[in-house]
Amino acid sequence: MAVFVYIYDLQLLKTMACDLKIVNYQIETSIMLTTVAHHPPGLKEGDLVKVKVKFPIGHYRVPTYIRGKQGHISKNLGRYINPEEEAFGKNAGNKMWYYAVSFLQKSVWPDYTGEDADVMEIEIFENWLEKIEN
Repeated sequence: MAVFVYIYDLQLLKTMACDLKIVNYQIETSIMLTTVAHHPPGLKEGDLVKVKVKFPIGHYRVPTYIRGKQGHISKNLGRYINPEEEAFGKNAGNKMWYYAVSFLQKSVWPDYTGEDADVMEIEIFENWLEKIEN
């Protein structure tokens, strides 16, 4: 008898295979790369963005010195559980898009004396970013 189950979490698949003593299972890597059609990424590489200015209560991962600054998306890092929500018990496994965002050093630190083209890169969840239309 063959049973086919699609499991999107690779670690869960491996755990279930061990627990159920399944010795012959196939992992389709394309499943891991599939984007849920109803929640595609809102940003893409090269998009100009502004970090939202908000001051929620508690510990949040976006540094205050970068809030309100403009940068650009340098890479889409995928979808991950937002640790800001998870820390407060507000997350039921929902994943959010996570991006590497590049900022010119001089736009963050006005007194920066390095090269004009020097950048800093910070990883930021999509809920902190606003796309700037050109």
